[in-house]
Amino acid sequence: MSFDVASDAYDAFMGRWSRLLSAQLADLAGVESGQRVIDVGCGTGALTRELVARLGGDHVAAVDPSEPFVDAMRLRFPAVDVRHAPAEALPFPDGAFDAALAQLVVHFMADPVAGVRDMARVTRRDGVVAACVWDHDGQRGPLWDFWAAAHAIDPDVEDESERAGTREGQLAVLFDQAGLRDIESTALTVESRHETFQDWWEPFELGVGPPGAFVARLDADRRAALRAECRRRLSDGPIVVTGVAWAARGRP
Repeated sequence: MSFDVASDAYDAFMGRWSRLLSAQLADLAGVESGQRVIDVGCGTGALTRELVARLGGDHVAAVDPSEPFVDAMRLRFPAVDVRHAPAEALPFPDGAFDAALAQLVVHFMADPVAGVRDMARVTRRDGVVAACVWDHDGQRGPLWDFWAAAHAIDPDVEDESERAGTREGQLAVLFDQAGLRDIESTALTVESRHETFQDWWEPFELGVGPPGAFVARLDADRRAALRAECRRRLSDGPIVVTGVAWAARGRP
């Protein structure tokens, strides 16, 4: 698995769905004018863009462990304080923000509890920490058709359903373990339309994340078999993909 890929590749792969989540997660966190907010695991800026629109760039910070993403973010959002760092070691002082948000990130943290705990550390008392993760375990994330097809050609493939936060209630447990209080959970739903099967399929060949890593390991014949199985499941298009993400918020 790798996120050390070109920012355009990530935009094409996960950006098409994560952009649709951003306003919902910001609403869940109660983001409003005058606040200072950090986007943890910002990727290529789907959530950052929403925060900048609400707050202005000088009220937003963003961090990511991928250097290509950080470089792209600094060009895209010159007013935002963008830094290269993991969630578990945020380079900001205690209580620096009114809210800390992590969109589709917790399940990729090396230590999810430590990551959420550091999000809480940089958030002021009575501020908000909020996060969301696709419902991979419930097979309702937007990548499930891909993983179902992958299992058809390789029953032993490791999908994302065992990662932290991917099943109902897990984010709340992680938030509790990180010391947060007043924890609330909900589900966020998005819908994305792809005019042709090729529009849906091409981003999986860009090497992004666990799906991209799986495709990259396949030889030509097995890649063709995976593509054919995905097409069988989805049709030639138009294809409408619905994705559900578990979300939680709490207070330091």
